[in-house]
Amino acid sequence: MTRVLNAGLDLLYPPLCQLCQQHRAEPSEGLVCSECWSQVRFLRPPFCERCGLPFAGEISMNFVCSNCHDVRLHFAHARSAVVAKTVVLEAIHRYKYSGARWFEPFLADLLVREAAPALRSERWDFLVPVPLHPVKLREREFNQAEQLAFHLGRATGIPLNPKILQRRRATATQTLLSRTERAANMHLAFAVKPGASLAEKRLVLVDDVFTTGATTNACAAALRAAGAAEVVVWTVARGL
Repeated sequence: MTRVLNAGLDLLYPPLCQLCQQHRAEPSEGLVCSECWSQVRFLRPPFCERCGLPFAGEISMNFVCSNCHDVRLHFAHARSAVVAKTVVLEAIHRYKYSGARWFEPFLADLLVREAAPALRSERWDFLVPVPLHPVKLREREFNQAEQLAFHLGRATGIPLNPKILQRRRATATQTLLSRTERAANMHLAFAVKPGASLAEKRLVLVDDVFTTGATTNACAAALRAAGAAEVVVWTVARGL
């Protein structure tokens, strides 16, 4: 009966894309229409081998960008599915800050499309979402990184471990901070759960957006200090 009623409502009030409000879009698609989908820009080589920053031009060899040369990175490499622009950036912001959780299938699909094939080719022990501070988690009521990691885990079979990494210090928002300020803001913000052993574990750190890498680098430092053999990063989007 519920399915019949929902079908009738869809005929009278067809679900619209929550980005453009012009075209039909299904809830299973995150309420994002095909026209908005066409604005998504997937990341393709060439890009920095360390942080995944795309390079505008032709290059036939592996390279490391200037941003990574003078920074000690605790993760082996970071990869992102798409560029953090246009509809992707709007969907992420509304998902995180306005509780627009209907965008989750759209964002998770972007991540799974790119990350799952790469991760299935190797053995990984855990997916570790970047944690929120308990105060922030109570305010937001969900951790977007954990939700996205759940979808990735279901697609890859890699176990999700959302408790192993903890955010022990509330930090100021990173949005308006410089690269140096972001790194200082994240210093000692994360810690591994007391008593946990990560010896020889290979871990995939998951978040929504990679900008300067300050947050994920601080997380990776804590995981490596606890004995993790390798940490890689996967995010939905890459800021430019």
